[in-house]
Amino acid sequence: MTGKQYAGKPTKHAIVSTLVELGVTHAFTLPGLGVTWMLDEFYEVRGQLRVVLTRSEQVASIMAQVVGRLTGKPGVFMGQGPFASTTGAFGILEAYFAGSPMLVLTDTSCYDGFGMYGVYQTMTGDYGAADVRTVLKTMTKATYYATETHEAVYAIQQAYRQASLPRTGPCAVVLKSPIIRREMSDQKRVQLYPSQDTSNVLMPEIALQAVSELVAVINQAKRPVAIVGNGLQNPRGRKAIAALAMKCGIAVATSYNGKGVVDETAEYSVGMLGTWGSKVANTAVREADLLLVVGASLGADYLRFREPNFIRPGDQKIIQIDVDPRNLGWVYPVDLAINAEAANALEAICNSGIVSDMRGMRLNWIKQVQQKCPDPLQLDTPAANGFINNSTLIKVLDKFLTPDHLLTLDAGTNRIWSTIALKIRTPGQLIVPGGIGGMGWGAPAAAAAKLVHPEKKVISLTGDGGFAMTMNVLSTCVQENLPITVVVANNGGLGMVRDNMKGKKIAVDFAPIDFAAIAEGMGCLGLSANSAESLAEALRMAENSGRTAVINVSIDPASTHINVSDY
Repeated sequence: MTGKQYAGKPTKHAIVSTLVELGVTHAFTLPGLGVTWMLDEFYEVRGQLRVVLTRSEQVASIMAQVVGRLTGKPGVFMGQGPFASTTGAFGILEAYFAGSPMLVLTDTSCYDGFGMYGVYQTMTGDYGAADVRTVLKTMTKATYYATETHEAVYAIQQAYRQASLPRTGPCAVVLKSPIIRREMSDQKRVQLYPSQDTSNVLMPEIALQAVSELVAVINQAKRPVAIVGNGLQNPRGRKAIAALAMKCGIAVATSYNGKGVVDETAEYSVGMLGTWGSKVANTAVREADLLLVVGASLGADYLRFREPNFIRPGDQKIIQIDVDPRNLGWVYPVDLAINAEAANALEAICNSGIVSDMRGMRLNWIKQVQQKCPDPLQLDTPAANGFINNSTLIKVLDKFLTPDHLLTLDAGTNRIWSTIALKIRTPGQLIVPGGIGGMGWGAPAAAAAKLVHPEKKVISLTGDGGFAMTMNVLSTCVQENLPITVVVANNGGLGMVRDNMKGKKIAVDFAPIDFAAIAEGMGCLGLSANSAESLAEALRMAENSGRTAVINVSIDPASTHINVSDY
């Protein structure tokens, strides 16, 4: 719609109409003030745009972030200024660090223009108030501030567009609260235009000269390794890297965000890099003569925090391809830096003279590396009576997962065991908190995944510490009919912190909680497991029930990640 069509109607009508025009189908919120004032307009379009009520801004922001990540279109999070920018900062920060498109819609919470009078909750930045714009600017690509009625529409259009463009991420719109209910005026000089589709923005193509140089370098390499990241976590990217690896035998190692980009049982896959990754991947990178870095920032977190002799510029040939030119040569100097969309580049390389002469030799080298590294699932200690250990949990999940499943992770020891030992056979199946990687992300992420992919069976693996933070999402799952299965690895404490202390323990052990009983009280199916057999049976019962289910798994507190992590 244009400005003239909005004239005489309340700004909130124009805001909601703009969201619909942009193709937004879901918005996540725990409403307050400005959002509350807009609810009647959302009611009018409820058949087109579904407002999902959550029990906290944290859960709402996580669900919006995951929708953005899975769809490639900005997920919408709405909340009142002081709470959207604090409690809701969790999902915004995750989106910012992980590069997930997201639109944050909030207000200055200044009631009827009393921002300069120290009204409680006010976020205008005046004396006696906090400043929501300053807070959001620290965790978004851009924060727009609308003080006029027409600016509300324009700001949403711009924020949505900027969130969708490389490098994708969260953008925020802060509304001066009083304008939300004010009538739109017929602007004579400021024209509003219909919202534009960002799908018509063409991504950078790889230069022909770069293609020929790349092909020549890859053809000459004896031990090439592709380090791939979040930039290939899309259907086209996954297909492109698999095709290149299959054709020429290049080893594929992934960042944490890139885990599961390819079938990790494929002969060319070496798994995930890093301290909490695969020793096979780390060994392959150390031995490589060529590193082809695609859609990965080379962040210190998955490169063993710059361990000497891990990646060796000058000794190893390093080529980096990224859609964001700022990532090129950001962490390590590279021999060739190419600004291009990752999938475009790989497709061009694969179709431009890549030879397979050394494919057999390369695959044989990968096999030798794999044989040198022990299976982490055989390294865990036996579990105490009445408990299972983390390796048993991973073994059961490994057997249970099918191509019809999606799996979300959380934080802590359970995640470390998953990244080290669980091999993802279905590309794109794994969904991880790869931005700030905070506790409590897994279950809300699973709810959002089920919303985006109702045809999939969704499992969340989380710890007792993380699940306790956001288990109110079970209520959202029940009310929105999102039957997910939450597997709680309950080791009675902060397992990762406890492991790393290696001795005197303090502030790491929780009082016992029966999450199965809590789940029953929230209208879900509650199950318990303390053996491989009971866990496998509980997983089957949970999925056959058609309900949101929680499986409380008794994990031996002594089951540590220390023995299997690649320190």
